[in-house]
Amino acid sequence: MPGLDPEKDVEVTVQGDVLTISGERREEKKNRNHQEFHYGSFRRSVTLPPGADADAVEASYTDGVLEVKVPIADEQAGARTVPVTRS
Repeated sequence: MPGLDPEKDVEVTVQGDVLTISGERREEKKNRNHQEFHYGSFRRSVTLPPGADADAVEASYTDGVLEVKVPIADEQAGARTVPVTRS
């Protein structure tokens, strides 16, 4: 995400068990006889895995790279064996 201002152009939200990253790029270049506009928006949503702590999500932006950390509890509901009975 190089060229974006994380404070103005990027939004990270968590609603329920869905993490959404959205943003918009707006860039304008002006020369004496020439003017260019680059713009566009994006939005990506992912479902958080079971055990994810939505209240402890952290996001950081360094050198054009957005890093989102979602802590997951060590104890997750594991698979259990279901006995099969004859009828």
